[in-house]
Amino acid sequence: MHAIFGASEHCIAVHLEHHNPLEPSATIAMWEGDNLTLYETTQGISATQRVIASVLNIPQENVRVISKYLGGGFGCKVLLRFHTILAAIASRQVKRPVKVVLTRSQMYTACGHRSQTQQQLTLGATKEGKLTLINHIGTSLTSLFDDFVELVGTATTMMYACPNLEIKYRLARINTGTPTFMRGPGEAPGMFALESAMDELAYALNIDPIEFRLKNHADIEPHKGLPWSTKSLKECYRKGAEIFGWSQRNPVPRSMRDNHFLIGWGMASATFPTNIQTALVKVKIFANGEVKVQSGTQDIGTGTYTVMTQVAAEVLGLPVQFELGDSNLPKAPMAGNSITVASVSPAVHKAAIAARDKIIKMAIIDPNSLLYESQAEDITVESGQIFLKQDPFKRDSYTDILLRHGLESLEVTEESSLNPESKQYAKHSFGAIFVEVAVDESLGEIKVRRCVGVYGAGRILNFKTARSQVLSGITWGIGMALMEKTVMDANQGRIVGANLSDYLIPVHADIPNMEVQFIEEHDPFVNALGTKSLGELPIVGVAEY
Repeated sequence: MHAIFGASEHCIAVHLEHHNPLEPSATIAMWEGDNLTLYETTQGISATQRVIASVLNIPQENVRVISKYLGGGFGCKVLLRFHTILAAIASRQVKRPVKVVLTRSQMYTACGHRSQTQQQLTLGATKEGKLTLINHIGTSLTSLFDDFVELVGTATTMMYACPNLEIKYRLARINTGTPTFMRGPGEAPGMFALESAMDELAYALNIDPIEFRLKNHADIEPHKGLPWSTKSLKECYRKGAEIFGWSQRNPVPRSMRDNHFLIGWGMASATFPTNIQTALVKVKIFANGEVKVQSGTQDIGTGTYTVMTQVAAEVLGLPVQFELGDSNLPKAPMAGNSITVASVSPAVHKAAIAARDKIIKMAIIDPNSLLYESQAEDITVESGQIFLKQDPFKRDSYTDILLRHGLESLEVTEESSLNPESKQYAKHSFGAIFVEVAVDESLGEIKVRRCVGVYGAGRILNFKTARSQVLSGITWGIGMALMEKTVMDANQGRIVGANLSDYLIPVHADIPNMEVQFIEEHDPFVNALGTKSLGELPIVGVAEY
């Protein structure tokens, strides 16, 4: 790796990594006649239902997949794995329920991994710091029988304004298992390389790293030429630098010390696309006051239960029970690619509004209601009551309205619809990460001392769960930089130390206190709620510090 004035050539390798969720992959399979029920550790119940039906050559409606809560997945539980198929076949043969749980060492060979990659970047710039070219070549490894490419150049295509851009991929086949998605696939290793090269060039040009990035800020999406739906990256830089105290940084190597520790300050950009798919949601309001909201999505530890309950309860004005994790429920996309909140929450919101409006309409046309012949736009809801905004004494309740109409329940199903205008915009979340690292000059020990992360990720529905996602992503980024590495025996081709003792992941003692901030964004183009991707965003850029 070297840098010269006006250009930077950068070569970086990202180690082979494994997901290591706390809960290993497992399946319970049981048959009742021609019907198969799977209790499955999966990030995609509908996809598992569809694929297992195809593999076993049975109707899809004969397969039910249940995953009420997942103890971590991070991508390794998105796709159907062999143990699920074997459990289903074995259960059919022995005519009894069969449970298969992978051992920790089997998780290293049966559930995929983040591919080892080697990346070469060439950056050119004017003396003033304007990028003139970016060449990004990514080489990744796959199995002998599958084409799985780690798309390390995805973020490079849209991150900075540059007139000359070339992305190339090279794929090498080796005798190993097929890689798979791992938190921040493509962006996490790709931005590691890109942001490192940007820092090399900033140093060669004697320009502050933030100033260099601002000079090359992409005001429109460079690849497609589309405007951003929202983009708060400049504000993330400004806020993060202010909190961190970036102005006090001395850029001269080895100039910042604390006794025998060398101190380094670093920053990097983060980005992840906002991916949205349609989702179905059913709302059931019962005359006894109970409300159930149902969707066949998954909670993989990200707080889906909490956030969806919150969205529905806010609209309906009464407590809600949110049900998920069952393929018999209305279809929703997999929980991966930071897709759940942006896809499912608008459907929850839409279905809750439809159910509420249906109840209000029933009251308006009911001569026995105090709201008879009122205008729907004049009515609001709270604590199971609907009432006039200007005259709260004119009110009715969900329960009374349903009972007067002789109904035990009211049911509404809605599908989230993509905003037609959204195709005219580029939809991404952005962020900036700042860290302080201490290196023991004698021992080589590395310690992360401080960390500040600032993110623009659309409307934040629940600050507590969102902050938790950011803390976990940054933690994993620190592990990616300093600790995590899957070691392969060069002679036997076997993984050395396929366990949690030898594969080092960060623990509390390795992680500093982190300050997390969100930039308020109002994005009317991504979806009805303005929610964007967040789950994978915080790991991106962290390893570059």
